[in-house]
Amino acid sequence: MVLSGADSLHRHVDHVNALNVFPVPDGDTGTNMNLTMTAGVKEIKDKRSASISKTAEILSKGLLMGARGNSGVILSQLFRGFSRGVAGLDEVNAVQFAHALQSGVDTAYKAVVKPVEGTILTVAKDAAKHAVHIARRTPDIEELVREVLAKANESLQRTPELLPVLKQVGVVDSGGQGLVYIYEGFLRFLVSGATEGAAEPSEAKADHVASIQERVKQLDANASAQAKLNTEDIEFLYDMEFFIDLTRGTGKPYNEEEFEKALAKNGDSIILISDEEIVKVHVHSRRPGEVFDLAMAYGELTRMHILNMREQHRDLLHGEHEENPEQGESAMPEVFAEMPAEQEESFQLHSENAEPPADEIAAYGFIAVAMGDGIKDIYQSLGVDVVLSGGQTMNPSTQDFIEAIETITAQHIIILPNNSNIIMAAKQAAEIVERDITVLETKTIPQGIAAAFAFQEEESLETNIEAMQEAIAHVKSGQVTYAVRDTQFDGLEIKAGNFIGISGGKIVATTEHLTETCEQLLTKMLETGGEIITILTGEDAKEEETASLVEWVEEHHPDVEVEVHAGGQPIYSYIISVE
Repeated sequence: MVLSGADSLHRHVDHVNALNVFPVPDGDTGTNMNLTMTAGVKEIKDKRSASISKTAEILSKGLLMGARGNSGVILSQLFRGFSRGVAGLDEVNAVQFAHALQSGVDTAYKAVVKPVEGTILTVAKDAAKHAVHIARRTPDIEELVREVLAKANESLQRTPELLPVLKQVGVVDSGGQGLVYIYEGFLRFLVSGATEGAAEPSEAKADHVASIQERVKQLDANASAQAKLNTEDIEFLYDMEFFIDLTRGTGKPYNEEEFEKALAKNGDSIILISDEEIVKVHVHSRRPGEVFDLAMAYGELTRMHILNMREQHRDLLHGEHEENPEQGESAMPEVFAEMPAEQEESFQLHSENAEPPADEIAAYGFIAVAMGDGIKDIYQSLGVDVVLSGGQTMNPSTQDFIEAIETITAQHIIILPNNSNIIMAAKQAAEIVERDITVLETKTIPQGIAAAFAFQEEESLETNIEAMQEAIAHVKSGQVTYAVRDTQFDGLEIKAGNFIGISGGKIVATTEHLTETCEQLLTKMLETGGEIITILTGEDAKEEETASLVEWVEEHHPDVEVEVHAGGQPIYSYIISVE
């Protein structure tokens, strides 16, 4: 299947390249994806195995080492996640294949700091989601892949609606098209057993490629899409790629979240791929010196490449942009050079920890979902082992939960989803893994904190679950945010931009002023009494407004104790609990 998929992509490189109209001089998508797949295919030809698990692992490593350009890196991550999904399997059925596709999507989205919809990511996501659904209905892999291809094509046709530049030129996403060609190869092999297709594209296909190329050339009075870009508008002009060797570090532990945030201050297109010994870095930055300084804090740097994209763009505009078939358009160096030989063998895509003796396994482990550094700190101080980033606008996937579960060595794991939209994914993860897991249906951050407070390590599971559920029932939760559109709710006239107070899943207060909305919300929450108010301040909360709110509570409810903690959560200026 892989050989056929790679062959299908290889035979349509020109078509995929012709679709590459993004105003970023960063190499041709078709060429980058083809060279990436070629590296993976070479690896599996050199190290053949009858096991799908081993083959997927070999392929994943080859793709990762040979990945070129953002599209190549994303492609490598799709197969890296697939490899994780089939780990330990000699053969796969339809359900396992579908879940492996989904695992690939989860891995690819995590690797890209700012995922863009309307790209290869969207096509892969839609196809994988459909595969998981169809796999419940048919055990036939051929039928499943046929459905995957159809859904991928359908998603590909929608990409112009998600990215205006595609619609302007009248083409679909190039990376998504490349993935569709790979899926076409998969199906061709399942139907005919052939790993190679026709030697040349059809005349109609050739005409279509020429038509696309002509449209791109004629865009905006015979200017290419890249020609429409002002060179000086390329803000993050240095395209950088390198390795960090963590085994030769300075002693500072590698913190991916911290490193990512630091890179994002002066850069974009950030992709970080790591294991315990090596980190592969790709970033567009305006300050390459700072990038290297940040990276050197974690270890020695190797295989460094820097490309000035403004210079490349000027060459393009002056007609000096020539294609090099070995390196891809504009002599673009591969995004990730090959790993040094002495480090390659140690780079493991699958990290398995030895199981500790039974008497060293903790009785309980905890997973919670939260946004905001302050809230995460609170959960960790209460003994939560893993805090997944997520909330109302970013829901962790089932795969996120599964991976979190796998990092915890405990006899029983308790999950606090803290959002009604996340409970299902948590329960699905609990069903998939063969572990002793309880999903407490916490729907708010305060409910999760109350449950964690009620937990007692020395008590039995049954006693703890009962105590935690009782704590959940006795806490009232409130949030304050702003309205994004005009509407009416339970007799309240809500205007876009006004603040709204939410309690019990309902909007109970709205005004033009933040503190006034908070006061109205608290008045409602305290109608049936309360002894303790806990206020978690959001990332946009101001100290003077928080102080004013505390003063109001002390004046109007002198018998109620008030606690204020920096939550740092986005969207919600304040999260409030009443107990």
